[in-house]
Amino acid sequence: MPAFIEAVELRKTYRVGKIDVPALRGISFNVQKGEFVSVVGPSGSGKSTLFYLLGGLTRADSGHVVIDGDDFAQLSDAERTRLRKRKIGFVFQKFNLLPTLDAQSNIDIAVDIAGTNGVRDATYFNKIVELLGLEKRLPHRPSELSGGEQQRVALARAMINKPAIVLADEPTGNLDSKNSEIVLAMLRHSNRELGQTVLMITHNPEAASYGDRIIHMRDGEIVAPEKDPQWTGHSS
Repeated sequence: MPAFIEAVELRKTYRVGKIDVPALRGISFNVQKGEFVSVVGPSGSGKSTLFYLLGGLTRADSGHVVIDGDDFAQLSDAERTRLRKRKIGFVFQKFNLLPTLDAQSNIDIAVDIAGTNGVRDATYFNKIVELLGLEKRLPHRPSELSGGEQQRVALARAMINKPAIVLADEPTGNLDSKNSEIVLAMLRHSNRELGQTVLMITHNPEAASYGDRIIHMRDGEIVAPEKDPQWTGHSS
């Protein structure tokens, strides 16, 4: 079966002053359609760089990313943007909500951007809002929401268009245990009930355990679990 997400020899180096800092050193792996994959590793391991490459938000120095048969390296900027709109929902650690809009409008803006003429599935909208416990928070702006509520709004925004892929970068990194559990349960629900492919970046072993499979990273490379000294969970 062809891979749904394919990363092939991804390399990315950043220039810091006069020094080249390698972020990825030839990363290769596949994700099958409908998998929930957790990518774990300490700060500086290259996890977030990988997130941006897999989402087509930045380009690799070499190697390529293939999403459902489409090679990002072969697409124009406009084509990559269309692919992201059609197939990928993003969950960022810093929420990235628009401060002048209330929670409902922050969710609905994803529908507008997707080019569906502002038409959303009302039944689905109500379901994810209920699952995320946001029914009473929709009229409130981000400044009136807790960090956990903001992340739940961001998750609803990522899922409102029913994307084939959900990419989540440290979705529980700034949350307490209660909000973390809500967010992780929603990701697992979207994977098991809706068949969405989920790839979650995290440094938290407990969060990583929600995945079907765990990929360990260190110093820009994929390593075996026993070579990850910070790992205290169990890989499947």
